[in-house]
Amino acid sequence: MYAIVETGGKQYQVEEGRYVDIELLDAEQDSKVVFDKIVMIVNGKKSKVGQPYVSGASAEGTVVKHDKAKKIIVFKQRPKKGYRKKQGHRQGFTRVMISKIRTSAQKKAAETSEDAE
Repeated sequence: MYAIVETGGKQYQVEEGRYVDIELLDAEQDSKVVFDKIVMIVNGKKSKVGQPYVSGASAEGTVVKHDKAKKIIVFKQRPKKGYRKKQGHRQGFTRVMISKIRTSAQKKAAETSEDAE
């Protein structure tokens, strides 16, 4: 089972038990994060596509670390003018380990079992 999650203006494919590097989040390390903007859920041959999001679905994860990506070089030059500019950039990201992907039916079942306890 995997899901397409929208966060930080981008869409990412996430699976349970795997990590994903997303745009920098304002969350502490080892804290829980919940992604509510699920665009699509695929479970074998079954799939749910949202319009624009799947209602009641969510993905839960834990922040593993905050880091920076590899450096890229931005080089600008104007021919025959003697203008050269070299600049480096490292984009920050947050690594999140996905623990659960829940559909609306699984969410309701989890809530009823919590109420029973």
